[in-house]
Amino acid sequence: MSDILHITNGDNLTDYLRELDFNDPIVTWQEMLCEGPTIAAIDSKEFFKIRRTFLKDFYNIEVNEQELFQELAKLNKANDYDEIVLWFEYDLFCHINMIGVINLLHQKEINTNLSLVCSGRIKGEKSLKGLSELTQDQLLLHYRDRVQLTNDDKKLAIALWRTYCGKDHNIFKPYITKPSNFEYMGSCLKAHLKRFPDQNNGLSTIETNILKLIRDVDVKSVHHLLGYILNYQGYYGFGDVQFERIINNLKPFFLQSQNGLELNREGHEAILGHHKVAQKVNNHMVYGGVNRMDYYFSTKQNKLIKSILNNVH
Repeated sequence: MSDILHITNGDNLTDYLRELDFNDPIVTWQEMLCEGPTIAAIDSKEFFKIRRTFLKDFYNIEVNEQELFQELAKLNKANDYDEIVLWFEYDLFCHINMIGVINLLHQKEINTNLSLVCSGRIKGEKSLKGLSELTQDQLLLHYRDRVQLTNDDKKLAIALWRTYCGKDHNIFKPYITKPSNFEYMGSCLKAHLKRFPDQNNGLSTIETNILKLIRDVDVKSVHHLLGYILNYQGYYGFGDVQFERIINNLKPFFLQSQNGLELNREGHEAILGHHKVAQKVNNHMVYGGVNRMDYYFSTKQNKLIKSILNNVH
């Protein structure tokens, strides 16, 4: 049996590794755990039921269960390997998946050495890069220089996963500055807290930035807007399907015409913080164990504050 098992962040990277003659077994992780409800016990029927329902209801994605369980079955003999290499990127999308995977390995009592290949800042490049965006030489160099994860790193990932599945996401705050081999974890946790509605205007950082793009840039169409957002999203790492949903929620704040997109009066007022518009956006997305409408993010206090308005289910 091969000495190494790889766990990648999606089909694109798995295909890329195969092109580069990686012949070891590869588990392709297809989930988007950064959105929707989760429970700590990933290796459970309840977890898969919760996720299947969420993906169908919010995104009309049908989970191919046979394919999923075939993929996960590769972990059943994971203790036979000398090393498990995790391939996850610098962004929140990847990091929530990564801590979920580390937690799953822990639940399965897999004690194999873990290492991490994580892309982000590249010497000589201005923007952060995903693994599939790296040249062959860059990717192979990242692999050669992969980081060995310590027991403390694993404990941190498990604690973060349990916090994510819990009710109090302010518990993330001390971890933002905690040293670990997860170079981008602090940036991802900060980005996560800013997904909640801002106390001043009721918009998340992403929502505010989208409205500002419509205000400041000559945006010809929703498709044109999507391209901008994908390029300028910072540490989120979201895909088309997620941003399309967010744009759709923001439609009360902009107009579409032959000339392109422009903010209406409510859009301008929302950016300026004249009103709290969380109810109007009506984005009841759940992050792990928390509904985003149950909290506001206070920039002043740099923490989440319980929302009285939305705390009635």
